[in-house]
Amino acid sequence: MRGLILAAALLSTVSATASAQSLASPDGRITVTLGTNDQDQPTYRLDVAGQTLLSPSTLGLEFEHYAKLANGLKVATIDRRSGADRYTLPAGKVSRVDERYNEIVVHYAEAAATGRKLDIVLRAYDSGIAFRYAIPRQPTLTSVRIANELSQFAFPADYACHGLNLGSFGTSHEGEYDPVRASAIRPHNLYELPLVCATGTGGPALAFAEADVTDWPAMYLTGTETGALGVAAKLARRPDDPDIAVKAEVGAGLRSPWRVVMVGANPGALIENTLLTSLNPAPVGDFSWVKPGKTAWDWWSGPILAGVPNAGTNDATIKRFIDFAAQTALPYMMIDDGWYANSGDGATLRPGADPTKPIAAIDLPGLVTYGRQRGVGLIVWIHWKLLDQDMDRILDQVAAWGAKGIKVDFMNRDDQVMIGFYHRLAAATARRHLLLDLHGATHPWGMTRTWPNFITQEGVLGAEYNKWTRRITARHNITLAYTRMLAGPMDYTPGGYRNRTPATFRITATAPEVQTTRAAGLAMYVVYESPLGSVADSPDAYRGQPGLDFLRDVPATWDETRFLAGDIGDYVAIARRKGKRWYIGAMTDAARTVTLPLGFLGTGRYVARRWTDGTAPTDLVTGRTTVTKADSLTLELAASGGAAVILETER
Repeated sequence: MRGLILAAALLSTVSATASAQSLASPDGRITVTLGTNDQDQPTYRLDVAGQTLLSPSTLGLEFEHYAKLANGLKVATIDRRSGADRYTLPAGKVSRVDERYNEIVVHYAEAAATGRKLDIVLRAYDSGIAFRYAIPRQPTLTSVRIANELSQFAFPADYACHGLNLGSFGTSHEGEYDPVRASAIRPHNLYELPLVCATGTGGPALAFAEADVTDWPAMYLTGTETGALGVAAKLARRPDDPDIAVKAEVGAGLRSPWRVVMVGANPGALIENTLLTSLNPAPVGDFSWVKPGKTAWDWWSGPILAGVPNAGTNDATIKRFIDFAAQTALPYMMIDDGWYANSGDGATLRPGADPTKPIAAIDLPGLVTYGRQRGVGLIVWIHWKLLDQDMDRILDQVAAWGAKGIKVDFMNRDDQVMIGFYHRLAAATARRHLLLDLHGATHPWGMTRTWPNFITQEGVLGAEYNKWTRRITARHNITLAYTRMLAGPMDYTPGGYRNRTPATFRITATAPEVQTTRAAGLAMYVVYESPLGSVADSPDAYRGQPGLDFLRDVPATWDETRFLAGDIGDYVAIARRKGKRWYIGAMTDAARTVTLPLGFLGTGRYVARRWTDGTAPTDLVTGRTTVTKADSLTLELAASGGAAVILETER
């Protein structure tokens, strides 16, 4: 079953009363209460199991010149309904979603003579809440110039959070998610989504995110202007009109994205959350052609290839990578920057650059045929500005050659105009049955549900930084699973096979090294969600080395995901199921012994195959044991190490 089946009924339309403005999740644990502050501005409060996790927090919109649609709003009527999101995902952390919600729509109108109207839509799920603004058709407000939202998330205590403070708009969204107390978040900060906060010892965890970002810029979080504990929305500015964030005609109605608060028993439980895809529109059309899978990649390693003179962007090199992909059962090979006329400078766009004209050293139609004969599809890199200027002509040619997808790079923006580009590109690639991978991009917001061909994206401080920094530590890698990954798939590009300790690691752009063990590298293919998983190193690095059997077998998309154990930054253990097989990935900062209960298994006996740390970072210790769901699995993890496990029913 694909798409949204809304098992919903309009239960009532009532006049405004205090009791009518309270909304509970289907299981009753989560309650949201709408109210009004002393400035006559709408507010909401979040309680979980009787504990207030968000104090009354303001709602509303701010237009240019500090005009507001917030103060003086009066409730006219309230609509209530219940529904369920039931759908399948061709690629993601789960294959099927079925979650119920309760919804309230509060219709506000100004008491002033203008009588402008604003609706606030609020949903409560068992795993969190979401709200959005809707401006209905009205004669007194036909167009808007919005400077910001007045959305706030007020904290009743000094929460311990983890976030990425980008500090400015217009970045590649690549950085560390550092610990920060709520009291240290300032109004000049710009925190990337998601922001993850622990609410207290043994208390629930919260993650702040967004969903269904359409005709609107991305949201950042800042400290409050008054210094009160909590965070406030800050919208990316329009590049052509930087005093505002949103310019739009109201028309038949205008809606903001969903502002999402994920709720979990602990930060790890948030990894299982599916609210962001649930809050995006269902896909329209047939996406059965979308095939997740892993990809070889020519850029990260240098490239270097033994026996290939002048290894680089040329047919001989690409054919060797295609051969490696075929031998390793990787369905894709990615050709990076430099393959078309006047490309090769990364972020710099040379005059005359044209992705419809391969360089002389690249016979792209011939390479497509060579790959097709070996079961390997090609994905090609293209600078975003060229697509923005000439999208249809370029994509028509890429599709005519028979390529399977494109990787688009260096947008480094998420304003309203750029968000429009993302949607145009997703639709245009879908029409041509092309996969889409965005680099130099913002955080995800569940758009992969609407456009399943939009298969992964960067917006992460990933393995490429090993080529020029020491920033890619085990602690950083582990923290990503609890933070950035909550928003959706991330093209971290794992697979580095030159494993070193942090002390012996060397920065080198060619044949780069990584600061974690080989077992930790294998674990990333389970821990990290990316339906287009990169196997980033040179074929030479894998030849004759242990672990290649795991890289060949591990899927790129999943039917089920379970968080097993861990703490942010310290360690993480995740189990994912594909069909009848379970896969476990564990990663740690310090050396530790991890014992994982196997109660998630089905009945019967399972064979557990392990790839665990040895003495040296490049060592892999393999073995197998027989287990049942009543057992636990004990893994010895080295410093900056990990483990990978496959569990399948005993034959």
